[in-house]
Formats: sequence, structure tokens, C-alpha cells
Amino acid sequence: MIPNVLSIAGTDPSGGAGIQADLKAFSANGAYGMAVVTALVAQTTTGVREVREVPAGFVATQLETLLDDVRPDAVKIGMLGDAEVILAVASVLDRYAPPHVVLDPVMVAKSGDRLLAPRAVGVLRDELLPRVDLITPNLPEAADLLGEPELGAVGELPDQARRLTELGAKRVLLKGGHLSGEASADVLVADGEAEFLRDERISTTNDHGTGCTLSAAIAALRPQRPDWSTAAHEAKRYLTAALAAASRLDVGRGHGPVHHFHTWW
Repeated sequence: MIPNVLSIAGTDPSGGAGIQADLKAFSANGAYGMAVVTALVAQTTTGVREVREVPAGFVATQLETLLDDVRPDAVKIGMLGDAEVILAVASVLDRYAPPHVVLDPVMVAKSGDRLLAPRAVGVLRDELLPRVDLITPNLPEAADLLGEPELGAVGELPDQARRLTELGAKRVLLKGGHLSGEASADVLVADGEAEFLRDERISTTNDHGTGCTLSAAIAALRPQRPDWSTAAHEAKRYLTAALAAASRLDVGRGHGPVHHFHTWW
């Protein structure tokens, strides 16, 4: 059966991140994609120009209208923008209890533009982390959630991921892409056990939307795979290949997108 997978996130007109990237990653990994918009973002490969937040009540209405008709097999949550939207999404999760919920705690764009209001970080941490099955922060996001300095070494990943579970997260995939080295190392922590996911580090500036793409691929694969570890490993291999093929695209003057459909064209 083809799984139905829902993205709850902001937009990216350039197609490399946000909902547009999520839908591509869902399709590339064998899932039927659906989307609820939380923010309208005027951005390209060079940065974010403006953000228009969708009212929390209308985010809830979009979700309720969809979920009254279609039960998703997995949900990926990305950019939420402000505290009111976070609370609205948390309330809907409580009501509908969808399986396999992945949270990519989007706080800052690749360009450095902030996408989550600082006052909303605590609400995200306290209200949403305990309600999802997996969170996929990068190192700056993990540091922001924990209120501590950003890590600088691969060996520190497991301990920081465990500290995130102490905040209420059931499972953590802490991404080490901001570190240096020949290998790109992430760590998956579940039930106190840490497992490294390593793959070749691709040297490219076409890395717009990597976090969105990885979390969306995990959400698409989890209903089709026996466990989170298998889905995460396969999603990381997919992202590595999408990064390696990104130079075949010619999109924008900044950080270009990964090639979501590298297998087909």
C-alpha cells in the first residue's frame, strides 16, 4: 500500500526547501504527499526576504479538514513560525493521534535568516517535543533547544542527543552536517542507545533544503520500513545521493537545491 504522508510546514518558492521539498522527497521515496501551510515565505537560494505567518486558527482548520477525511500514515512537521501555531499543531496531534510523527525543528534558514521567533523556542521544546516520535535537529538547533553552546566534535553527538531525550523527545536524530571531516556523521538515539549513521561527505554548495529533505524522506519511509533505524539509514543514503547529483541542476545564484529526483532524471 502506498502511504499517505503529510507535511506541516512553510513554503519555498524556489522549490528547494519547505513544503515543496517535502512533497518531492515524499514522492521520491514512494509516498503520496499532502501539505498544510503554516507560513508563506518569500525566499530563494540566496536568502529570505519576507515571511507572512498563517493564522494559527487557519492552520488548525486546514489540519482538521484534511484529517477528518484522510488518515496519514506519517506526518513531517517543519517550520511553524510562532508559539500560537505550535500550540495549534500540538492540539491537533492530541486529537487525531497520527502515527509516525517526525519534527524537524526549523529555526534558522541556510542563509542565516531566523524562521522561528525566539520566544517560541520554549513552547516548541515543552509542548511539541513530547508529542512526536522523532526529532531531527542540526547542531545549531540542538544548542538552541538545550540552551547550550554548539558542539564541535562528532564524539559529543550521542551525549547531546541523550540530553534532548531528557527534554521529552522519544527519539533524536542529531545531524552532524555542520562539522568537518571526510564522513558526514549523524547519531540516532532511542531508548538511551546511540547509533551512528555515516556516509560520504559531499563537497557542494547545492545544499539548500537538506534538513527538510532528510526529515521528509524519513517520514515517507517509516511506514514502509520495520523500524526507525532502517528508515533513517535509507533516508540518509537518499540525501547523500541527492547532494551528489545536485550539480546537474541549475537553480539560483546561492545555495542550490539537492536533486530530489536523481534516480529518474
